[in-house]
Formats: sequence, structure tokens, C-alpha cells
Amino acid sequence: MITARKLPIVAFTGVVALLLCSCGREKPPAPTPTPPTDHSKAPSTAAGVTPTTRERPPPVVRAPSGPLRLWSPAFEEGAEIPSRYTCEGEDQTPPLIWRGVPPGTRSLALVITDPDAPDPAAPRMTWVHWVLLRIPVAATGLTSNAEYSGLPVGTVRGMNSWKRTTYGGPCPPIGRHRYYHRLYAVDVDLADLDTPTKDELTAALEGHVLASATLMGTYIKKKAPAKPPAPTQPPGAPAPASPTSASPAGASPPSGAP
Repeated sequence: MITARKLPIVAFTGVVALLLCSCGREKPPAPTPTPPTDHSKAPSTAAGVTPTTRERPPPVVRAPSGPLRLWSPAFEEGAEIPSRYTCEGEDQTPPLIWRGVPPGTRSLALVITDPDAPDPAAPRMTWVHWVLLRIPVAATGLTSNAEYSGLPVGTVRGMNSWKRTTYGGPCPPIGRHRYYHRLYAVDVDLADLDTPTKDELTAALEGHVLASATLMGTYIKKKAPAKPPAPTQPPGAPAPASPTSASPAGASPPSGAP
């Protein structure tokens, strides 16, 4: 039986026991705060837009667009023309390729000229090497030696400075010359021209050129011009008489003779 004198002691003992039990329990972990969402970096989910992690590369362009272009697989712009396309080689026409013929073109024309004749240091004329007209629009170039291997069907030859219609390659008499290959896209078929000169073709093209392209190559002769052989005396012919033996006896040789 607990007396009134022992009651305070029992109460104190119970409080101490409760404190010891509460100290032995683990506190629950504090909740981890959720970071705020940055809507400025969120991928777009608008209709028709698919979220991606990186930018898609642009599509590959297979054929470059642009104006009429002319080039040759045999030589670059401003470079030397290989000798096989000159008078020192096989005198073949060089291969040519073109692209970018504009809409509305009805035919093409090609002119090859040398503005440095006869001497680049003192040019006096433009020498025409080749003139072509009525080249069909479907054509995209000329093969090497096209003069003989075959021009596009319907192509007409003009007259060059040699007074012939066949191609004549570079053959500069002195110095390094420039050779301009000019291609014209025109809106007429030039059906009224037959074997025109370069000047006649240029006059007919006036006001009809939709686009033009130029390729320039150079050339200088590699071989020195051959000297003419000394005259030979035919077999059995009498030897030419010298001035002394041909003169009458006692006569003096002509004035100025060696």
C-alpha cells in the first residue's frame, strides 16, 4: 500500500521512465523539398511539334542552283590548256560541261576566241577558233574531240578565222595567249543563220541572250619554230659559178660583193 509519503517518489520515477523511452525513438526523416520547375527549358508540346534533344541537320542539296555555269574536266579556270587540244598535240576540241540553262532557252551557242593575237604584248585582233549555234537545250556538254566524235544533233557550225567550220586549237605564234570559251543561252533558235561568222552570230544574239558563261584557259607553245631546211642542189646539176669565175678576164667584181 502506497502511503502519502511515498507518492511523490513514485510520480518522479514514472516521469524519468517516460523521458528515457522517448529519447530512444528515432525521429522520422524530414521530407526532401521538390525543386521548382523551370518552364523556360521545357520542350515544346504544341500541336505538330515533336520534342527533340538536338537540332536536325538541313537536307543535302544534290545539285547546286545558280546562273549558267561552264567548266572543263581538262583544265581549270585560268589554267593552261593541255597540249593535246592545241596545234602541238592532236588539235582536239576540249571537253566542256554546262549546267543551269535558264527557263525559256530555245538554243545554245558557243564561241572560242583568242583576243591576244598575234602578240599579247601588242594584240591587234581577236582570232576565232570555233563557232557553234543551234545547240539543243537538252545538251549538257561536249565530249573531247566532239568535232569528230559527234556534236549534239541539230548543232550548226559557224566560220572561224581560218575560213573553215572545223575547230582549230590554240597555236600562238609568240607569248602566252588567253582562250575564251563563251556559252550563250538564247530565246531564239537562230534558224535563219547558216555558217555565220562570229560577228554575224553576235549581231543575231543581240537582245536574245538570257544567260552566258565563260571559261578561260591559256597556252604558250612548248616547241621552238622549226628553221626551214637549207636548199640542196639536185643531183647532176652544175655547180653555180662564183662571181669571180663568171667575170670576164681582167674585169673587177660587182660593187658591194664580199
